[in-house]
Amino acid sequence: MSEVDFDVVVAGAGAAGRAAALAAAERGASVLVAESHETFRAGSNTAMSTSMIPAAGTRWQREAGVEDSPATFLGDVLAKTGGDVDATVARTLTEIGAELVEWLVDRWGVPLELVTDFVYPGHSVARCHAVADRSGRTLHGHLLRALQSCDEATLAVPMRLERVVERDGAVTGAVVSVPGREEEVVTAGAVVLATNGYAGRPDLVARHCPDIAGARYFGGDGAVGTALEVGEALGADTAYLDAYQGHGSVADPHGVILTWAAIMHGAIVVDSGGARFGDETTGYSEYARLVLARPGGHAWVVLDERIERACQQFADFRDLVAAGALRAAEDVGALSALVGADVAPALAEAAAAADGDAPDPHGRTAWEAPLAPPFRAVRVTGALFHTQGGLCVDSRAAVLRDGRPVPGLYAAGGAAVGMSGHGPAGYLAGNGLLAALGLGLLAGRSAPP
Repeated sequence: MSEVDFDVVVAGAGAAGRAAALAAAERGASVLVAESHETFRAGSNTAMSTSMIPAAGTRWQREAGVEDSPATFLGDVLAKTGGDVDATVARTLTEIGAELVEWLVDRWGVPLELVTDFVYPGHSVARCHAVADRSGRTLHGHLLRALQSCDEATLAVPMRLERVVERDGAVTGAVVSVPGREEEVVTAGAVVLATNGYAGRPDLVARHCPDIAGARYFGGDGAVGTALEVGEALGADTAYLDAYQGHGSVADPHGVILTWAAIMHGAIVVDSGGARFGDETTGYSEYARLVLARPGGHAWVVLDERIERACQQFADFRDLVAAGALRAAEDVGALSALVGADVAPALAEAAAAADGDAPDPHGRTAWEAPLAPPFRAVRVTGALFHTQGGLCVDSRAAVLRDGRPVPGLYAAGGAAVGMSGHGPAGYLAGNGLLAALGLGLLAGRSAPP
């Protein structure tokens, strides 16, 4: 590929890379999408998600009578992060959400719909848009087919971005490698870094996110810090490197996610001693380290048949059932035997709060209904899904160096600073996909042809 020119080189074929490639290609740019891992078709963070893309002010919200706006969405972000968030990225992403989901549906045929059966923690209204089966695999497939239908885009797998080429302060191409061949230089008017974050690098996790170091990594193979290393070699600005999305309900040992929708429908989480240990509705990201801190590093999510039926819409939940992770218990005694401790006090505590008879000692106020036998239970552990810090970007997704854009260099998704502030607690459901697709769209539109 030496001496071959492309208008744009996109490193990474996840949601961020595909959005960037599609946006650049529809402007007539020739695009090389270099993906280093052949497993990306099944093992990307997009495929492992629940396909939720938060967006405010969409036509689906208007049809459902949901009043929302980018300003309201931004207010929710500021509330969840305590106001400590990259202001430019947060404002940019909350403003582009509606345009993004309509672009995906109308231009590329991705069948998104508004999720109205529950509202995820931190969102004040229903604003998450997803495919019908709430499956990241399904969304992943639609995005991949869109890319493959685009004549202007060339997908090269496996091909790894080693470094970018800079001349006179501007990026003019990339050095790429293919197994068994020498490194090659591809000239380009722009390079988009969409190689995810660094959650798959234990050393970087231990350095930047020590409170989740050693946890199970539940993400794609490509999150090895490539963009961070490439950017730092250029002297690019970085921020919020301690931010990450965790998840407090990965079935143990099955390795299948139990959707937090179960919690929002009324499930509770108890530890191996049978006791609840927090307000479960604060969010699944921050609950990862809480679960890991319990004895044995695991807990139990307790639900009932009503909640089981409500979660059937999620493909991941059906996978969890098929894996045998959902255990049945006819009554409180059987449930206690399953957990290995008396859960009657926790159930009584939750029931009193759900019925309005007494305030929840942990501060939980969101309850659909008390749990009722027969029960279901899933043993879970906490996991790290992806990091939320990275290269600083402006409102066009251009990478910053000393606060100024590096000409020809862009970043999206886990490669860039997200909108989750510090640590795990600022993460709102869908932040990862919005940052990937939203910044990808902006990068593809901004990259010079």
